[in-house]
Amino acid sequence: MALPPLKLEKISSSSELYKELLIKADISIDGVNYDPTALRKLEEVDHQEQVHGGFEMDLETHVGTEFPSGFVLPHGLKSPFKWSRRSNYSVGYENGRFVLLHKGNSLFPITFFKEPKYYRLKSSDGTPFNKIATFVQDSNLSVFYSNECSYKEKGEDCLFCNANATRDTYGEHEGIQWKNPRQAAEAIKAAYDEGIADHVTITGGIISERREIEYYQDVAEAIKQATGLDDFNGTAVIAAPLDLSNIDRLKEVGYRTIAMNIELWDKNIYQTICPGKANNSGGWDHWKKATEYAVGVFGFGRVRSNIVAGLEPKAKTLEGVEWFTSHGIVCLPGPWCPNPGSALEGHRTPEPAWHLDLSHKAYLLHKKAGITYDQVHDASNNDLAISRDIWKIEEGLI
Repeated sequence: MALPPLKLEKISSSSELYKELLIKADISIDGVNYDPTALRKLEEVDHQEQVHGGFEMDLETHVGTEFPSGFVLPHGLKSPFKWSRRSNYSVGYENGRFVLLHKGNSLFPITFFKEPKYYRLKSSDGTPFNKIATFVQDSNLSVFYSNECSYKEKGEDCLFCNANATRDTYGEHEGIQWKNPRQAAEAIKAAYDEGIADHVTITGGIISERREIEYYQDVAEAIKQATGLDDFNGTAVIAAPLDLSNIDRLKEVGYRTIAMNIELWDKNIYQTICPGKANNSGGWDHWKKATEYAVGVFGFGRVRSNIVAGLEPKAKTLEGVEWFTSHGIVCLPGPWCPNPGSALEGHRTPEPAWHLDLSHKAYLLHKKAGITYDQVHDASNNDLAISRDIWKIEEGLI
């Protein structure tokens, strides 16, 4: 696979955006700390707070301490706030503005994500919308309808996943509950009406196939009724169904895109890291088959399958990206975070330069296959990823 490397020594001096991307990559992998004064000052400023509807992505848990969801760098790149007290980076407050510091030295000013107006509203049953639909920036919403996974009951959780642990840690404190279709539809309508979102991802932990498909159908019907939109630009994230006709049902009910995340391309590593997926839903081969089938239903560029980057050799991950993209499937690997509460907590993900190079090569494979950024946006709820930043920089989208 003759893909050129991303030469860090070149880009670090050729583009202000790439300079910032190098810093963002460091923060995305190793996290960011904070100065207590900055956190107190932030309470006085309109900002979007973290909500743990799905996963804890900080490198440490922090029940009772509220953190911002993310911040904007000077040239427009957006970075999630991932707390780690061990990081060399920190958020400070100097001369009336928030700044990013590295080893105590000020780098540049930053601004924090603004809280959407719909976050201050509630559903008809009194549930705050920010507990139902998370605004993920760049016009994306994410409804994590259930942050529990049935694989836990069998002792088959994916080793990198902390969905169940996140529910146990934050569920009661933050009031995170199962989202019913009406709640989801009302929150999505409010965000769409505000004009900040044009795409919604419906996702959650693994549940029984029949229950999962019925839930997604009910949500789609509720969204269409609430918004009046037949095409509400929704992505259904599901386990690969044993009955492939269930994929057709999700298309028929109104979803524009579908996602079935294979997680790893190396089948042997997959068996160890993802025992639940390997032993259920037909296993690795069936997940692959289901994504290929879905392209025939949803169309080229309208199917997604994620790979968690850093748990297998880079060449193996790129082999998977090349297979998916050549079949019209979006596959932009996201850096593995050793999440607190996961079985791999305390392990180390590869260094930022490794992830940057992988993301650059994945971008090139998507371009080679003819997959567009609009298709990537519609199939995913994470336009903040490093791979998307490379796309935005190279395509002049930022």
